[in-house]
Amino acid sequence: MTEAAELDLGPDPSLLIVDDDEVFLKRLARAMEKRGFAVETAESVAAGKAIATARPPAYAVIDLRLDDGNGLDVVEVLRARREDARIVVLTGYGAIATAVAAVKIGATDYLSKPADAAEVVRALLSSEEVLPEPPENPMSADRVRWEHIQRVYEQCDRNVSETARRLSMHRRTLQRILAKRSPR
Repeated sequence: MTEAAELDLGPDPSLLIVDDDEVFLKRLARAMEKRGFAVETAESVAAGKAIATARPPAYAVIDLRLDDGNGLDVVEVLRARREDARIVVLTGYGAIATAVAAVKIGATDYLSKPADAAEVVRALLSSEEVLPEPPENPMSADRVRWEHIQRVYEQCDRNVSETARRLSMHRRTLQRILAKRSPR
């Protein structure tokens, strides 16, 4: 039996994936097509809003931080056009405040990257009464911390002093963390 035959996607298998990471976007789109979804992709908030307005899908996977804005804007447009849509918000690093904001706006679930296709499908198809299964291999706390530091470092144009100031961390401590390999 194929993966697509096992999933109950309902009468409308349309899926919108919005992410500015082109490699991740294509890989996830292929994996979701194999599972029976009719996939449309967008790499920006503007493109995501246009698709959500013109052809609101039954399912959506939307990255929180995009090059041209916030993915929650796409969630709002989609929720306004289609109330029954199942929406999963993805983010490079999770924070309680953004998770709460995503759910209040209308997201069904919230996942931290890197999320594989199986986790995304579980989140999209889980019933609201039942909590989804915990991930098989969640990131360690050290890895989550390292990912967050790397993201802030990149956002500060790889400026160690500015990154240390924003993270309320001593510059030398940050330099030692950046010099090490990423934790598993």
